[in-house]
Amino acid sequence: MNNKNLKAYLETNLRQCQLKQLDILSEIDRICKKHQITYWLDGGTLLGAVRHGGFIPWDDDIDLGMPAKDLKRFIEIAPSELPEHLFLQTPESDPSNVNDIVKIRDLNSLYIEEGDDFSREYQKGLFVDIFPFIDYPTVSRKLIKKIGRGYSVSHSILNTKHYYSFRSFGELFWFGGKLILYRLFWSLLNLTCKKGVYLSNILENNGYGIMHRIDSVYPISTIKFEGKTFQSPANPDAYLKDLYKNYMDIPPVEKRKIHALFIHPELIKNEN
Repeated sequence: MNNKNLKAYLETNLRQCQLKQLDILSEIDRICKKHQITYWLDGGTLLGAVRHGGFIPWDDDIDLGMPAKDLKRFIEIAPSELPEHLFLQTPESDPSNVNDIVKIRDLNSLYIEEGDDFSREYQKGLFVDIFPFIDYPTVSRKLIKKIGRGYSVSHSILNTKHYYSFRSFGELFWFGGKLILYRLFWSLLNLTCKKGVYLSNILENNGYGIMHRIDSVYPISTIKFEGKTFQSPANPDAYLKDLYKNYMDIPPVEKRKIHALFIHPELIKNEN
């Protein structure tokens, strides 16, 4: 399949992909309401809700934020609550998966993204990402940007598949040493600086060094997304400005890209 045909295939399957992800989101919402677990639409999903009333037209994923303590409860509860075709993916539930982001996967689909490893048997279905959020020390945004980028890059490189070489050996020491230093510095900031003003994604996932004011997230509100009501930050405008600055600006056509390399929304047709 050449690039032109592949692009057409992805675009043809995009809406079905989005609707399946919407179903996953609805299941997550149901479980969270039942067990009083807090979450909110995050990233491009919140942007889509505000700017488009649903998915960004060329977007193919859903991102959620959840307090780390609530995510721990969700991981304990969800496996017994999710329908059979959905799977809670963590490093513990899917050991061949090296990605530590919590995902709810649809088992009757295939979603291939850059970096997927076919030598490992982890689940590769359509998914919704759930990111753990924690309180941040009250320091400058400039400092958090530097720490977030350095920590996440080091962590990512160390958790990427390596082949034996002088370069990989050097990376192990260089980025391993940097990661240790960032962890020590981060621990020191958390011990010595006050909290209660900011929160954000854990450092592993915070490569842009984003911080949100806690009062832009709480008290949790609601927002319409694809005609349904889901939880959202209290102040979506402030939240999205932290992420994207001029978030209402539509990007040029050449930047409207689907994330997936390949999508097959339904592996086995349901005849019912």
